[in-house]
Amino acid sequence: MKKLIIIVLIASSALLAGTINIAVAANVSYAMDELIAEFKKSSPDTNVQVTLGSSGKLNAQIVNGAPYGLFMSANMRFPNALYELSVATTKPIVYAQGALAYLSAKPMDFSRGISIVLDKSIKKIAIANPTTAPYGKAAVEAMKNANVYESVRGKLVYAESISQVVTYALTAADIGFIAKSSLYSSTMTEYKENVNWVSVDKQLYKPIKQGIVILKYGENKTQYKAFYDFILSEKAKVIFKKYGYNI
Repeated sequence: MKKLIIIVLIASSALLAGTINIAVAANVSYAMDELIAEFKKSSPDTNVQVTLGSSGKLNAQIVNGAPYGLFMSANMRFPNALYELSVATTKPIVYAQGALAYLSAKPMDFSRGISIVLDKSIKKIAIANPTTAPYGKAAVEAMKNANVYESVRGKLVYAESISQVVTYALTAADIGFIAKSSLYSSTMTEYKENVNWVSVDKQLYKPIKQGIVILKYGENKTQYKAFYDFILSEKAKVIFKKYGYNI
């Protein structure tokens, strides 16, 4: 009997503490640790389990029944589609607006703007897969609007996610179209604005509106609602701004 009581108490404690499983677009990874740390100040007993990836791949996992209770996408299209399928239980809301930047391990003359990709010294240009990663789609859009895409498409090297583009840009490629948020990571301080990176002209691509939804798996579970509310709070907005997002 005593053993049964102990088991019940342990189970009750675990239920109270809870672990939430959330799917998060790779570009948010750089801000995620700080977001979770701030969230846990008000919800210390909630453990946040994060799965990172391209929004398209995470969306496919969710449609196929992956046990995520909340989805932070890099665009609004995937959350809207999940809402229309009744897989998401809340209407998509923009939690942040992302921005593109160019990054190179070598010093570059960025005064030329996006036409820098036409330079003969640039043999490989890293971008995220435009089919599954909204930032990759935005990079293609920017190049097309600048009329350079057809000239450089043979140079493009595709990464599975926007975070992988950073690795490619610093190793296997000469330059990469990355999420500006990655540049505010503590590991990126050696790379300087106007030397190794610069923002892509915002006029060349549509605003990257990033959407959040609660999914059926997280429906009526207070921990998911608490994290959802936090991401839309003023405290979270301060952190997003710190990492280069527009709110």
